[in-house]
Amino acid sequence: MTLQVTQAESLDETAVCSIEHLVEVSGLSLEEIEDLVENGLMDPAPAAPARSFHLLHVVTVRRARRLRDDFELDRNGLALAMALLRRIDSLERALLVAQSRHPAA
Repeated sequence: MTLQVTQAESLDETAVCSIEHLVEVSGLSLEEIEDLVENGLMDPAPAAPARSFHLLHVVTVRRARRLRDDFELDRNGLALAMALLRRIDSLERALLVAQSRHPAA
């Protein structure tokens, strides 16, 4: 029997963490996370110390690391994959809203 240890964090919209924390929990390099920020895939937390992000971005950086590792993506490929997944998520939310306004007969 194998025991797997899992770390839990509260991912609310008010708590913030440093970019160094995101590096630690994701397995991405500082440069890879900075690329995500430069490509508009993550925004620093407003009214927080410099290079601070909402804890919700822990999910983003972990997803990015899994994509990088699973598909052996370089920095540009990773940014493109993350942008496409973000767009898919947005379209799925819009579809759910439209379906809730006009239920199937």
